[in-house]
Amino acid sequence: MSAEEAVAERLTAVRERIAAAAARAGRRSQDVVLVGVAKRHSAALVTAAVRAGLRDVGENYFQEAKAKIPEVRASLEGFGGALPRWHFVGRLQRNKARHVATIFDVVQTLDRDRLGAALDRCAGEAGRKLSVLLEVNLSGEPTKGGVTPDALPDLLAASAAWTNLDVAGLMTMPAPGEDPEAARPVFTRLRHLAESLRDAPGGADLRDLSMGMSADFETAIEEGATLVRVGTAIFGPRAR
Repeated sequence: MSAEEAVAERLTAVRERIAAAAARAGRRSQDVVLVGVAKRHSAALVTAAVRAGLRDVGENYFQEAKAKIPEVRASLEGFGGALPRWHFVGRLQRNKARHVATIFDVVQTLDRDRLGAALDRCAGEAGRKLSVLLEVNLSGEPTKGGVTPDALPDLLAASAAWTNLDVAGLMTMPAPGEDPEAARPVFTRLRHLAESLRDAPGGADLRDLSMGMSADFETAIEEGATLVRVGTAIFGPRAR
């Protein structure tokens, strides 16, 4: 079996796991968006996944994505299916806002007002409307990005000034671990945060919860995830 065939096979298996987790939670599998995180994976593997039905692709690093995205698009010329939507899922510095706003469709890691203002300005200058998620740091790890839960209402309030950004929901990343049940309280808390903001300005638009990765996406779906970010389970181990 080729690497490309293996990707298609793993993608099918992940979709089956998503469907089973959604059924356990009394949800529809089509309400969960699978974002295939392609960090350090080749354009050929991404192309294979898209041809096998992947519709959303995540990248962590702008420089890597800058080279990969055009290559994937060129490989898909003449492809009869839908082209992928590109998500930026890594830490984002303001000096990369212009580049990211130009080539990505979604930014999942917006965690401060000044970054939001920069993305809004750059998206406007590019004539684009960018979907964004507010990243919340619920693990308390200082090395992770994300706004604190206490500061989230202020960030949401500031988003009212961003006319070129659609603030679509919240994102979080729990502390790493092998037991998916250890992440469940974090996923539950993110859902409760979104619910607590429903009556705040802009809160009614927080329709998405991006949470869960290869090790724990099924638990995240049971707790209400609408986007799951899955890399290894689709693409295999990352290249060093």
